[in-house]
Amino acid sequence: MAELGENVPAYRTIRVSGPDGPVEAVADVEAWQARERYPDILSAGGPLFGVIREREAGGWVLVSSFSGLAPQDARDSMGSQFRMRAQEAEKAGDLEGKAECMRAAERMEWETLDELAVLGVRYRVARAECFVRSGPEGPEPPRPTDPDPMEPGEAYRAPDPTAGFVFDPVIATGMSEGILKVELLSMVRKAGTVPDDVLEDSRRAAYTHPGGMMLPATFMTAEKDRRGWRPDSSATSTTPQGARDTLTMGLRVMIPWQLGLDPQERVPYSEAADRFDEEPADELEVEGRLFRVVRIERLVRLGPDGPEGPRPSDHDPQPPVMVQHQQQLAAGLISEDEDENAPIELDENTQRLATLFHENEARRLAVRERRESSGRSSDSRDA
Repeated sequence: MAELGENVPAYRTIRVSGPDGPVEAVADVEAWQARERYPDILSAGGPLFGVIREREAGGWVLVSSFSGLAPQDARDSMGSQFRMRAQEAEKAGDLEGKAECMRAAERMEWETLDELAVLGVRYRVARAECFVRSGPEGPEPPRPTDPDPMEPGEAYRAPDPTAGFVFDPVIATGMSEGILKVELLSMVRKAGTVPDDVLEDSRRAAYTHPGGMMLPATFMTAEKDRRGWRPDSSATSTTPQGARDTLTMGLRVMIPWQLGLDPQERVPYSEAADRFDEEPADELEVEGRLFRVVRIERLVRLGPDGPEGPRPSDHDPQPPVMVQHQQQLAAGLISEDEDENAPIELDENTQRLATLFHENEARRLAVRERRESSGRSSDSRDA
């Protein structure tokens, strides 16, 4: 039965307001222009998972970012949250609270739980769907108003824009984002494009969680091949520079390792990475390969009881950590008698990867030292 007027529940409404300031106004204009230049909205791979906590004031708050590629990744993060709460309770002298938190943390190591109440507060694994705008020019790159505060190589130190993010349908959004939200909420998987269970879950979610909220955009790199653009990796970054850093890491470490390149053959890739650091851009071409930094939109669906959790069809290959441990023991892959402190012996291929990684880390630290030294010298001259 249709719900009209004041009977429409909050989670099914989209509240729109004017921009809070000039930056927000420009961002709204850019979002509207993106609709014309990149009119197609495509799935950007599998969902991401994070941990949320219910608030006394209403709604839910994000306590662990949407970085998990599978639900179990977020469950592990939820267990870590309970251990941190146990430490806080211990410092406060609340031994009963500490014991409750530790029991919850230990349950997460053995059981597949997507929601658990601890100290009277509900925690949940939440699911975010990822989308990318695309057009004749390919996928949408970052927008000028997307925050990008860090130097090359230092993006991992950028603050997480989703820290403390609140999921509450009464929070208003801009006009362009509101329209995008309507478009994304109406999208369901098409028959024949995905397995039947994925299709059924997609259709069910449109009814069980018909509302939604947009998360701040993230960024990743894509490579163009004869079939079009494809993700260069499954990793996403909170800033465009984070995606660039992931790409330069790939050029200096992963690509040479995967292709088995010798030092001379690595030169074109390392030189391209150096150019990308010196003059950050949204595209890079090297050895006939074209890469682009791509902007990713993320939607969390909302229902009567808050954000959507994992779906039965979501890829979830790993059991909880202690179940994995027992399975490995039973299969003879590990032994209870093994010395956990014994050094790990790397095979030749892994040693080569480790060498490339350490070389890149030494280079990054040297660049940081030069940058900081230059800053100190400048401050000294100004004084």
